[in-house]
Amino acid sequence: MSRIHEALKKSERERLLREAKHSEPGSSEEKSSVTPARDPSAPIHSPMESFGPYVAVSKPGGTDLVLDNCVQCSWNPQSTMLFFNDLQGSAGSEEFRTLRSRLFQMREQRPLRKVLVTSPLPDEGKSFVAGNLAQVIACQKERKVLLIDADLRRHHLHELLGTLPTPGLSDYLLGEVDEDRIMQRGPFANLFFIPAGQLVSNPAELIANGRIKTLLNRSEPLFDWVIIDSPPAIPVSDAILLADYCDGVLLVVRSTVTHQDAIRKTCQEFRENQLIGVILNGLAASSLPYYGSYSKPHA
Repeated sequence: MSRIHEALKKSERERLLREAKHSEPGSSEEKSSVTPARDPSAPIHSPMESFGPYVAVSKPGGTDLVLDNCVQCSWNPQSTMLFFNDLQGSAGSEEFRTLRSRLFQMREQRPLRKVLVTSPLPDEGKSFVAGNLAQVIACQKERKVLLIDADLRRHHLHELLGTLPTPGLSDYLLGEVDEDRIMQRGPFANLFFIPAGQLVSNPAELIANGRIKTLLNRSEPLFDWVIIDSPPAIPVSDAILLADYCDGVLLVVRSTVTHQDAIRKTCQEFRENQLIGVILNGLAASSLPYYGSYSKPHA
């Protein structure tokens, strides 16, 4: 059992002891008991936020116990990660802000917190989209985002962020580490990252073993969004398996590269209500309607 679970179990025992003490006949606490008014600023957790053996438990000062145990890392992100340092005004950043707004609008109509990002085939930009989508959401105040590299076959999100690939998701799925040991926290205050981990020979079997569902259920109450980068959908079955644990799927296709037949075949792989949008990647900045009028020049 991880240190987090032990701490939470101890906290629950202490709470039960206090309640038992307060309920003893003749106790002063019982005679003067008053139900305290609810703090209007305190979050209200819905039943969907109570999966797993723990929910978002906070230490004094408001720091979540789970997040406080994350591994602190120094990231050195590549220039394709648009929202670090002074890159927020670069070409393409406004498109991610638009995508963020549309996802929040969609969230008003349906449950939407865990989003899978995939593509029909390799090299269409799914990791680029997943990484920047997580960043642009984390730019908003108090919006905590968990980015997961679930591409256990050809992972490189850790390279885009400039951090270590292990320990990560595969190590957790193998049962070698607990969830608090695979979650990284870098210089971006609200952005947390789980890398893919060590290379394995049986990624589909690991994804199907049930542990990733446990991980997502335990992580969901702690984050406003969980963004998952998966392998491409046509060559392997991983994305189809992962979609069953998520609230929606974003499909990334590359302009002038991805064939319509590949897009059609990929859409057929997912259930109708799983696919929430298609993202066209690789458009030239000059083709955007506001290029040259509102956007900053791309260095």
